Amino acid sequence: MTIEPIQLGLVGVGVIARSQHLPAIAASPRFNLAGAANRHGDLEGVPTRSGLGELLEAVPDIQAVSLCTPPAPRFADARLALEAGRHVMLEKPPGATLSEVRALAEQAEKARLTLFATWHSRHAAGVEPARAWLVDKTIRGVHIEWREDVRVWHPGQDWIFEPGGLGVFDPGINALSIVTRILPVAFLLRTARVHVPENRQTPILADLAFETVDGAPVTAVFDFLQTGDQTWSIRVETDGGVLTLTNGGADLFIDGEGQPGPAHDGVLGGEYAALYDRFADLIAAGRSDVDLTPLSHVADAFMLGERIGAAAFRF
Repeated sequence: MTIEPIQLGLVGVGVIARSQHLPAIAASPRFNLAGAANRHGDLEGVPTRSGLGELLEAVPDIQAVSLCTPPAPRFADARLALEAGRHVMLEKPPGATLSEVRALAEQAEKARLTLFATWHSRHAAGVEPARAWLVDKTIRGVHIEWREDVRVWHPGQDWIFEPGGLGVFDPGINALSIVTRILPVAFLLRTARVHVPENRQTPILADLAFETVDGAPVTAVFDFLQTGDQTWSIRVETDGGVLTLTNGGADLFIDGEGQPGPAHDGVLGGEYAALYDRFADLIAAGRSDVDLTPLSHVADAFMLGERIGAAAFRF
């Protein structure tokens, strides 16, 4: 029996959509890209409108919507899609506030539609093997280093430094999504120092100190000014050895020895293909997946964080 692909609408055709979403959709037999909404020009090969409402009118066969816009304006489009009876997939972070995403989850549940708040880094090749190895270990300490060059990964994207844009927590939340997935115990923020450029509204650097509920230290440094080699690593010290994830979770080491795992193409390799498979599975099962734990940790950092002035930043 042949299963027809899900007719998908893509909203927001920026850097991440072009580099990750479009290739993943094109390679998936479970989705067909039926149209796009984009304020900055047409997407070749499919009907394109400037807004989601216009797109759904033009292409009424669309069954699901993938939202790749910045988080601040995403709530309105997600609500519109759910009101129109479409399943919704949210790029990370899922929204500008926790309350917005909770409201969307309630709306989706009432409408019996799927809402998928994605965390692409959880699908990196080393993450699930790391989780399996840690399941029976006692955590003694964790250190996260997430250092990248904002000019490379978000060139000219001023929205990331505006309210709701999260600043350095936009990549940092990827690390938090991994750690909340792999650790067998919860952890809580104790102190934070967030460095905010004098001409911006969100941090460019953050130093965080968490603690597991069992008292083990969990520290993190998120840095948007890294040049040269980029660093996305997590080190977990346990009673059974030291686990390290590098390349954003793609590569796993135990006591310095590389571990076998799924094949991948480095950073981001296969992550978005896995997201779309998960979205299709959720739609088929009539379920949602809305884990707000990583975003909760970021909200805690903004609530508890000591704000420190930093030099002006310009692209």
